[in-house]
Amino acid sequence: MDKLIAWLPEHLPQKDRTTLVHGDYRLDNLIFSTDSGDPKVVAVLDWELSTLGDPLSDLAYNCMGYHLGPGFPALQGLAGEDLESLGIPTEEQYVGDYCRQMGFDSIEDWQYYLTFSFFRAAAILQGVYKRATQGQASAANAEAVGMMTQYIADLGWRFAEKSQTQKSKL
Repeated sequence: MDKLIAWLPEHLPQKDRTTLVHGDYRLDNLIFSTDSGDPKVVAVLDWELSTLGDPLSDLAYNCMGYHLGPGFPALQGLAGEDLESLGIPTEEQYVGDYCRQMGFDSIEDWQYYLTFSFFRAAAILQGVYKRATQGQASAANAEAVGMMTQYIADLGWRFAEKSQTQKSKL
């Protein structure tokens, strides 16, 4: 976490986009309707972390699942799953669709946004762990989930390192 705290402000993307961001944008916080036959998002829940920021931070946070396994105790992921057979786009396809909708060719500094997302998740998990050790857990598995802080921070650092060895566009 200390390395990420030092690295993140030194590598801020040059483009400054500021909009309302959700802060916890992920599949678990969406409500779908299938009344028309095709699933359609009809509501976005859990706005308590909303703030002003770069909308790409919400996109990257939503993409963390591509880098976590399905057995992960929090933010269950898709790593290692056969996405095509599940009808789920790959990360590249998903981000590509976002870019087309937003009129971008690609996203520069994609690794930065993933690094930031994993840093945020690690900080949140540390809070979950701290509350669990104080007897204020919000869930039965809070201590086990909180113990994943180091793993998530390490994933964030891997993306930081990757951004330094390759120009990260997606």
